[in-house]
Amino acid sequence: MALLGGSFDPVHCGHLRCALELREQLGLAEVRLLPTARPPHRPAPELSPEQRSELVHLAIAGEPGLVCDDRELRRPGPSYTIDSLVELRGELGPGRSLLLAMGTDVLRGLAQWRRWRELLDFAHLVVVERAGHGAAAPDPVAHWLSRHETSDRAALRQSAQGLVLRVRLRPLAISATEIRAALASGRSVRYLLPEPVWSQIRQRRWYACEPASAAAASPGGN
Repeated sequence: MALLGGSFDPVHCGHLRCALELREQLGLAEVRLLPTARPPHRPAPELSPEQRSELVHLAIAGEPGLVCDDRELRRPGPSYTIDSLVELRGELGPGRSLLLAMGTDVLRGLAQWRRWRELLDFAHLVVVERAGHGAAAPDPVAHWLSRHETSDRAALRQSAQGLVLRVRLRPLAISATEIRAALASGRSVRYLLPEPVWSQIRQRRWYACEPASAAAASPGGN
């Protein structure tokens, strides 16, 4: 099982394609999308935790092997990944393999994470090579990664935690920041988001999006 965390503000096709390819490439039964409720190291997301979770549930409905894990919405205070890993390890037991996936861009700030050196005590780390982002991790993080790195994908199934694997997935340069900016300016983001997500955003007028009725009536509207 793998975890793919993020603000998902909003969830988009890049997130979903990443989750699907991780499941397929690594032979996983399940990939859990883990919406962050209150990110401690970045500004608060525009949508509430509940709204972002709702969009994730809509996005993955009917897709076998993709699950929305809402545990961080149920915890008070800032959302720390280490807390979720500790909880999950307690639920899974000591012998089941658990993977934490993150992009190379996240590595740049990993040293600011709470108890980041303990992540591998509870899970393997899968580093997803992202288009346009080099693995320019700071020296302490780079050294920590190198001591645990493997190229053997089977090793991740044979042990419960403690290894680092780098993977390359299909490059989809879709940015939630750019999606929010497009919505705020009235531009279409259709085909960047799953259709149920796009429909819900329009219906609720989230991100200052024009309502669905207006978009449908306008020339070229979505």
